[in-house]
Amino acid sequence: MSENQSFVAPTVVRLSRYTNTEQEEILGDGDDPFGVAAAGLTWLPKEEHFGIRHGDRLVAHAGLRRLPVAIGDAETEVMGVGGVAVAPDMQGQGLARLVVAAALDHARTMGPQHALLFCRAPLVPLYQRLGWHALDEDVLVEQPANRLVTMPLRTMVTPLRDNAHWPSGAVRLFSLPM
Repeated sequence: MSENQSFVAPTVVRLSRYTNTEQEEILGDGDDPFGVAAAGLTWLPKEEHFGIRHGDRLVAHAGLRRLPVAIGDAETEVMGVGGVAVAPDMQGQGLARLVVAAALDHARTMGPQHALLFCRAPLVPLYQRLGWHALDEDVLVEQPANRLVTMPLRTMVTPLRDNAHWPSGAVRLFSLPM
C-alpha cells in the first residue's frame, strides 16, 4: 500500500432498494448466481436490504423478510435471511459476517425470536462460524399452485434474543422461501 492510500474499514449501509442490477454488480450476470436453480424453487424477494460498497461498487448484500412459520403446533414468525452475496474478488475479508450481522441487528428490532436461512451444504461451515445452527428436521415450504415441498437446501437458524430457544417439532413455512 502506498503512503497516499489509507485503509478504510468496510461499512454496512441500509439499501433503499436491491435490484437485479445491484445483484449483478456483486455476482455477475450468470444464470444461477446462488447455485440453487437445480432446486426448482420459486423465491420471495427480501423486504429489507443491507450492503457494503467498495468505492462506487456494491460488493456485499444480505436481505431480510418476516415470514410466518409453524414449529410443531406453535405458529410464530421468523426473520428470513437471504440473498447473502459477496463479490468473488472480495471474499475472505469478513464482508459476509459484517453484512449478515447488520441484517441480524435490524432483525432484533422487529419482534421475531429467531432468524432462519436456507443454504447450500458447502456454506454450512461459514454460517456455523457466524453462530447459526443447522436444523435436523425437514422444512416444508410453499410453492406455486398450492404445492407444499420439502426444502432441499440446508435450513439454519440463529436466536435473535438471549433466551430464545428453537422449539422441537416439524417446521413449515407458510409462504414461499426467501
